[in-house]
Amino acid sequence: MRIQALSGDADFCKKLASSSFHGFVHSVFERTINLKCLDDNELYTIACNKLDNGPNTLVIDLPSLSGMEVAEGDPVYGKGDELIVGSGVFICMRQATKWEAHLPSYPCDIDVLRENVAFMKQYVDAKGKTGGMKMSSRPASLFERETSRMLNERAEALSIELAKGNSESASEQAVRLVGLGPGLTPSGDDFLVGLCIVYKMQNIPCCLSCRFFEKVVESSRELTNEISSITLKKAASGKVRESLVDLLRCLTQGSREELLPALEKVVGIGSSSGTDMALGLICGLERNLEAGGNVCLPKL
Repeated sequence: MRIQALSGDADFCKKLASSSFHGFVHSVFERTINLKCLDDNELYTIACNKLDNGPNTLVIDLPSLSGMEVAEGDPVYGKGDELIVGSGVFICMRQATKWEAHLPSYPCDIDVLRENVAFMKQYVDAKGKTGGMKMSSRPASLFERETSRMLNERAEALSIELAKGNSESASEQAVRLVGLGPGLTPSGDDFLVGLCIVYKMQNIPCCLSCRFFEKVVESSRELTNEISSITLKKAASGKVRESLVDLLRCLTQGSREELLPALEKVVGIGSSSGTDMALGLICGLERNLEAGGNVCLPKL
């Protein structure tokens, strides 16, 4: 079975081109297949063409991966311009477009950002998916209610420390969110993904120490699953999926007409993952707006 790769993370493509990818199939889903690379011990993803670009990801020309004859444990390796999965799947990289996550800079003029964050907050309040960070008015169970309560309590404690500019205490509160909540990527992790990329923007008024991001990544190895852990690791270095980058760009410089479809796309991710990430973005942006929000030097 030969399949064309449509696009791929630039670093992943480079790794394949040098034939330095050796590993095995980690997990198989309808829309994604995760690979474990033995060279760097990271997870990489093959995604169907209904998904967007992301770190360590190849998007291939199939609407679903359910028909691929691939099983957990199958060997995977790169050879020239192909990724070979198992004994019969060959993914051709020759025509794939290389993609990189480039976060926008924090804007000099914060009026657009302030208005867009307010609109986004209203949108998530009205249309965000419940069950994670956003509590349902009718939780399915006492467990769901308690989980949402804990998520919000810990997110609020983190927000307070961020507002104080206390990076060390903020990192302690962030660790309390890792692995908490439902989903393949738990809600607390998704919230931190959104928060992290705000603080990885250039010219951000309120900086977080390198230790903050290190503690989040270190704790993720023990407190959450491998798929969510690699997502947090990449977010802590400013690398997230394309839809999140687009949303952040629209928030900083886009019109309402540009923001709405980008917001709809992110909120539509997973059962509540998109909403949880959006709430992380809101938290980080609001803390920076409250701090004054403008650090650009005047032009001479």
